[in-house]
Amino acid sequence: MTASFDTALTRLTGVRYPIVQTGMGWVAGPRLVTASAEAGALGILASATMSTEQLRSAVREVRSRTDRPFGVNLRADAGDARERVRIIVDEGVRVASFALAPSRDLIAELKDAGVVVIPSIGARRHAEKVAAWGADAVIVQGGEGGGHTGEVATTVLLPQVVDAVDIPVVAAGGFHDGRGLVAALAYGAAGIAMGTRFLLTSDSTVPDAVKARYLAASVKDVTVTTAVDGLPHRMLRTEMVAALERAGRVRALAQTVRRAAGFRKLSGLSWPRMVRDGLAMRHGRDLSWSQVLLAANTPVLLRASMVEGRTDLGVMASGQVAGLIEDLPSCEVLVQRILSEATQALHALPSPG
Repeated sequence: MTASFDTALTRLTGVRYPIVQTGMGWVAGPRLVTASAEAGALGILASATMSTEQLRSAVREVRSRTDRPFGVNLRADAGDARERVRIIVDEGVRVASFALAPSRDLIAELKDAGVVVIPSIGARRHAEKVAAWGADAVIVQGGEGGGHTGEVATTVLLPQVVDAVDIPVVAAGGFHDGRGLVAALAYGAAGIAMGTRFLLTSDSTVPDAVKARYLAASVKDVTVTTAVDGLPHRMLRTEMVAALERAGRVRALAQTVRRAAGFRKLSGLSWPRMVRDGLAMRHGRDLSWSQVLLAANTPVLLRASMVEGRTDLGVMASGQVAGLIEDLPSCEVLVQRILSEATQALHALPSPG
């Protein structure tokens, strides 16, 4: 018999199970989000790689496929963030998540409209800040997580944040099974969030050849590099990553300009806008011009792999947990497996006393 996993997260968002499918660019589209929601998890659309028109269309597509709660992930520093917030409100989306801490005003606007606000953070002080501003919950990602990440492991960061704030905390970074769910709950979390594990499902639209690269990876094949956009970025170790790390600044700039031109055409952004976006992502760091442009056009490097299947031309964000994943279940099978494993783990614990 499966244990009941009613937590502060399920009560806050209305989902059945305390499991979140994170908003991964080019990956978390309507198909994956619908499948996650139908499986009882909180599916989150990734909007940073969508135009506002595409975002509205994606939200409506998910809404037409499921009546379960779902969310949208936003970039708080995007120039059109307010327009995206308005779409979320207008379309009745249940949850707004953020890759960076949203402003106090954005949080207030969403909460006034009844939207649950769940920023992702990587440090205790960030959790304290957004909690003071009115965030409803936080997703805490430790260094094991994919994409932009920090240096502190989930097992160290999570209890710090749980003790520091009085809002629900969702644990991310290194989770893929039921044992992890039980461990997170034992730390005081209200659930777990997973990116790589949901990427590697049959419901994910990522090309099969790319999924095969993930499945073949060992834990040591997942690395952290600053060569892509100047910020620590966890991804699979590939030929592209090695080339970026070997390239000198002049060569890297030339390569970046070519890729940036492709992204500019794809996104419709102007060169000044791309540079501004890149500068906004510097976070006070001393980046070269190639890294500034890469920060703005990193999405095209991800798109090359996640959409076009070009593992030779793109990058593949990945959590360390990729080295432990061996199959491609549906979201429904994955979620039920996690619940069953969690129940078994709970029953295997020694009785107190």
